[in-house]
Amino acid sequence: MAAPNAITAPQLLRLIGTPQAPIIVDICIDPNFEADPHLIPGSFRHPHTDIDGLRLRIGDRTCVIVCQKGKKLSQGVAAWLRSDGVQAEYLDGGMFAWRDHPGAPRIPFAALPKPVEGHTLWVTRHRPKIDRIACPWLIRRFVDPDARFLFVSPSEVMDVADRFGATPFDVEDTFWSHRGALCTFDTMLDEFGLRTEALDRLSQVVRGADTDRHDLAPEAAGLLAVSVGLSRQYRDDHQQLEAGLHLYDAFYRWARDRFDEGHDWPADRRK
Repeated sequence: MAAPNAITAPQLLRLIGTPQAPIIVDICIDPNFEADPHLIPGSFRHPHTDIDGLRLRIGDRTCVIVCQKGKKLSQGVAAWLRSDGVQAEYLDGGMFAWRDHPGAPRIPFAALPKPVEGHTLWVTRHRPKIDRIACPWLIRRFVDPDARFLFVSPSEVMDVADRFGATPFDVEDTFWSHRGALCTFDTMLDEFGLRTEALDRLSQVVRGADTDRHDLAPEAAGLLAVSVGLSRQYRDDHQQLEAGLHLYDAFYRWARDRFDEGHDWPADRRK
């Protein structure tokens, strides 16, 4: 059992990928991080000496502080934040515990695009349907909770990327795009090291809907239908994205927790 004000790796793993996930702050000192340059999904790096800056960045959100072993650095920073009224916990056992926990993904730091004004900035074609909603959901829930997305005319994507330092995605002949039979969502899972059982299951649905391969997963046709409906319901791409985030939150919980559940009528009828 974790100590007071601590959270275990299994407990944190259950929260990551959901809207209830806390802010995760990696305060490992540089030599330790350079020896193993990986991040817990959704976390960001911050020096343990800058408490004031961290407090401003966290705001009124709950947070989990992570150091290498879950000892003096993370416990001290979490305690300091709690003394200022911030809901802060530390990861019991630190990065060592996370690294050793089965099924806990770790993002290679080198895979992260260079941030723009503190956060990743992405650009893609306007009027999104499937990949261009699924990928922002994946980024917001597992990579950068404060990532920003720009939706522009297809002909302007690369020029906007060049002018504003944004990372283009789901555009032909770019790094973050389709690769063979795989869609951009698959590419991001592979590059960010996020091939968990649940996300791999969800990727089959996204791939089937996005590439017209409904034989890959029976849910693909339903995702296509809902995605087309959302694109007709919202004229503003960002409003559609916000609605789509809720859709993929539900799909993720299905893929992680209840993918084998069926439904029938009457409810107690035996098959």
